[in-house]
Amino acid sequence: MTEEKEISELDRRIVRLLQGDFPLVSEPYKALAAEIGIAEEELLARISSMRAEKKIRKMGAVLRHREVGFTANCLCVWDVPDVRVDEVAKRMAEHPRVSHCYDRNREDDWQYNLYTMIHGYSREECENIAAELAAATGVEDRRMLYTKREWKKTSMLYFTE
Repeated sequence: MTEEKEISELDRRIVRLLQGDFPLVSEPYKALAAEIGIAEEELLARISSMRAEKKIRKMGAVLRHREVGFTANCLCVWDVPDVRVDEVAKRMAEHPRVSHCYDRNREDDWQYNLYTMIHGYSREECENIAAELAAATGVEDRRMLYTKREWKKTSMLYFTE
């Protein structure tokens, strides 16, 4: 059974705040803190505490790739020797055009165990990026599954009452 953790009203306000758009300014945390009437230092301390207390598991950005001009996007699946998955994933995740990189279990009818999401301005560019990744890691066996349709991207929202 999961231990229930008490979350203060201030922490709830901070979580609601962090679920919105991140301000594109030189001091984004100062701007966010001002929205709820606290100092930037207090906001950062509360975020740090909530992470340490496992009240916040992760924070991340959602790339709306089409809005920034990436029209060719593909999930590239790789057949990586199991003993090299961590090393290869780390290397591939460092590429600036790879937004996601994660491992999956193999299936009887699917040998691929590492998945990378590659964003480009053309299919040719995606192919070149995959070739770069292959050359950098020595892993050649891959399939490229191109995006055919954009799905609505939504995240869980907490404390919206």
